[in-house]
Amino acid sequence: MLRGFYGAAAGMITQQRRTEMLTENMANINTPGYKGDHASIRSFPEMMISAQNTASMPPNQAAPIGTLATGVYMQERTPNFTQGDLRETGNSTDIALLQGNMPVNEETGRAGALFFNVTNENGEQRYTRNGSWTVDGDGALVTAEGHYILGTDGNTINVGNEHFIVGENGVIETEEGMIAGQIGVAFAGNPESLVREGGGLYRLGEGEGELPDALEVEEVNFQLNQGFLEGANIDAAQTMAEMNSAFRTFEANQKVLQAYDQSMDKAVNEVGRLG
Repeated sequence: MLRGFYGAAAGMITQQRRTEMLTENMANINTPGYKGDHASIRSFPEMMISAQNTASMPPNQAAPIGTLATGVYMQERTPNFTQGDLRETGNSTDIALLQGNMPVNEETGRAGALFFNVTNENGEQRYTRNGSWTVDGDGALVTAEGHYILGTDGNTINVGNEHFIVGENGVIETEEGMIAGQIGVAFAGNPESLVREGGGLYRLGEGEGELPDALEVEEVNFQLNQGFLEGANIDAAQTMAEMNSAFRTFEANQKVLQAYDQSMDKAVNEVGRLG
């Protein structure tokens, strides 16, 4: 009976974690460039149960009872890096990254993804798809959180004010007609290996170098759209349906757990008295 406790509890924990992930997706449905996660739920390996105290049985005659399911768990959160819908805003500081052909990773079977090059608050290299930017007091192009946008040369981009033009290749022309730089776009052949941080930022794992420049990767093409924002790639209706499913599954496991608890209570307090 204790095995039933473990299986039901594992199901509840799994659905709780799944609900937390779906809630985070819904909370960021209006965040530009946000990439939602998918849950990979797996079952623990089944175990074969055999009878005990079989020493008196003939040799080579095992007494298998059957298999025992040991519950489920959420193995991982897999990010979805598909393109989000573009929405026109008319703001010169809003830049949407529109992906074209992306090479497919031979190991994962999934296509690569593109990211803007930015820095975090400590000046470290980071990556984002959020193109909702602004111009700071020094004339530098920054994200809404104040992270600097980096050019293809790895330096910050000074545009002076918000009256600038961005070409489809990322080249920025200022109000005075000067070239301020070219927006850096990085290519991730295996974007699932990136680590999500707050503020829509991603980073590479420990010991990894920087992502290559997308302009230098064959078979990669893209364009930047000024005055547009990429929306979150989250289907609200599907996410709500998955949340309802997770709630119902959690409640089902909860009822099973309560039934086991009642049976255990009777076994201890009622059946035990008969002895």
